[in-house]
Amino acid sequence: MSKNLYSRAGVLACVIMLTACKDGVDPLVPRAHDPASLTPSFALASAPTSKLLGRATFSDPNDQNFKVKRITDDWHVELKAKPAVDIAVQTIDFPAGSSSTWHTHPGPVFIQVVLGEMTFYESDDPTCTPIIKKKGESYLDVGDHAHIARNESGAPAQNLVTYLAPPGTPLRTDVANPGNCPF
Repeated sequence: MSKNLYSRAGVLACVIMLTACKDGVDPLVPRAHDPASLTPSFALASAPTSKLLGRATFSDPNDQNFKVKRITDDWHVELKAKPAVDIAVQTIDFPAGSSSTWHTHPGPVFIQVVLGEMTFYESDDPTCTPIIKKKGESYLDVGDHAHIARNESGAPAQNLVTYLAPPGTPLRTDVANPGNCPF
C-alpha cells in the first residue's frame, strides 16, 4: 500500500470513530431513523472558561475580628471573619457538555446560574443525586467537601460565582474523583 492510501485510511477511520461517538451514545445500539442523527458532529465539548471580575480583602484595621451585622425588621445577616476575608467574583462559561473537575473551596461559594442550566454533584452523596439549577436559581457550596459542576443541558450555561475565602488563598483546589458517581 502506498503512503497516501494509509493516510486516507487513517482519515476515514477517524471520521467513522468521531461519527460513532457522537453525543456519547453507544454506537452499537440502533438509533431511530432521524435525519439529524445521520449528520456527523465533530464538535467536542470545550472546557469551561472563567473570568475573574474582582477580588478584594475586607478587614477592620481597628479590630482583629472583622464583623458586619445588619438587622432590619425581620431580616438579619451577619458575617464574621478572623482577621479578614477575601471576596472574589467570577463568571464561568460552560459550553454544552462541559464540566469542572472535582474540587473544593476554602470557604463558602455562592453560585448563581445566569444562563442555561447546570447540574451539581456532591462527593459526600453516595447516590450521586443530581442537583439541577436553572437560570435565576442559586447553589450554595459551603466548601467543606468536594463537588463537580456539569452542563448536561445541551446548551451553553453561565454561572456568576461569589467566593468568600481567607486572604490570598486559592479560590479552588482540584481533588481526585471521589468515586461516588459513574463519571
